[in-house]
Amino acid sequence: MSYLEYSVKHVPSGLGKIFHLNWALILLVTTVACIGFLMLYSVAGGSLDPWSSAQIKRFALGFVLMIVVALVPIWYWRSVSVAAYLVGLSLLMAVEYVGAVGMGAQRWIDLGVIRLQPSELMKIALVMALAAYYDWLPAAQKSRPLWVILPVILILAPVYLVLAQPDLGTAILLVTVGGLMMFLAGVHWAYFGAVIAAGAGLVTVVVQSRGTPWQLLADYQYRRIDTFIDPSTDPLGAGYHITQSKIALGSGGWTGRGFMQGTQSQLNFLPEKHTDFIFTTLAEELGFLGGASLLALYSLIILFCVLSALAQRDRFSSLLTLGVAVNFFLYFAVNMSMVMGLAPVVGVPLPLVSYGGSAMLVLLIGFGLVQSAHVHRPR
Repeated sequence: MSYLEYSVKHVPSGLGKIFHLNWALILLVTTVACIGFLMLYSVAGGSLDPWSSAQIKRFALGFVLMIVVALVPIWYWRSVSVAAYLVGLSLLMAVEYVGAVGMGAQRWIDLGVIRLQPSELMKIALVMALAAYYDWLPAAQKSRPLWVILPVILILAPVYLVLAQPDLGTAILLVTVGGLMMFLAGVHWAYFGAVIAAGAGLVTVVVQSRGTPWQLLADYQYRRIDTFIDPSTDPLGAGYHITQSKIALGSGGWTGRGFMQGTQSQLNFLPEKHTDFIFTTLAEELGFLGGASLLALYSLIILFCVLSALAQRDRFSSLLTLGVAVNFFLYFAVNMSMVMGLAPVVGVPLPLVSYGGSAMLVLLIGFGLVQSAHVHRPR
């Protein structure tokens, strides 16, 4: 009996699948989203509009999508993985021609009811494609050079299109997610050593290209690097964001100033307080304990995903679940590092907390895939 035949006979069916969902994971995801609603309510001065009400509607839509995705058999999602990747790549190409411009970047497609950011969709589509590839590829061939080239192309194609938007932060995340997927699939460590060495060389070239006709990064991206190294060099310009962020983080202390009592956010000293820098609002109002509690919730979500992956009996489900977990981890790790001054400022939202539609929906669809693998694993 094949694995598919065994799976079909030994998994829940119909509405009975509802009872086999990982409700602990759903509760954790909903709790984090509710924290986001409260923070958006706070930064709006005690009003549901304009951010919190819209975020609640997006979460409700995303929650429904998560359940729908969860109830669809995981082998169906494996069969459409390549199509999902090609759709994501096509949308990234479409951004070049019909994309909406915001804050100096062309990253969105305006659908009327929502501004879709295809680069967010690609984060999940890339995980699906790589999981399907390594599920199809015999284990003995995964480290052979010929079979390493294809996943590298799958990673670099969307990275090139995202860099053209320009969106350096998302491009770095795509490379990292793709590389970690290859590592989790068992590709030999020597390839990663070579990539790290090449990356170090690339950083050197990027630094040396500054101010030359062949400059590799935009001026604002170099300013972000300067700001990361020493924010005090331009405290009212490029260093303003991180300077105000550190003030907010430090002023929160252990227990915070109190809900809706943060001076940096309430008095509008903190830019992007409802999106990329919302963690500093939380830390200022709820203190170290509030920030640590959110981090604990994130860690539990990762733990549940890892435990689910370990329980899988097929490579696709396991790699897909781990890929979603890695993607989620990179979201909050990069965002928190950024607002604390441990990493350069890049446009990465705090997952399920920052205001934004595309990231919220994509994350919930990703958790729907995790639930689909969990529900449909043979018992």
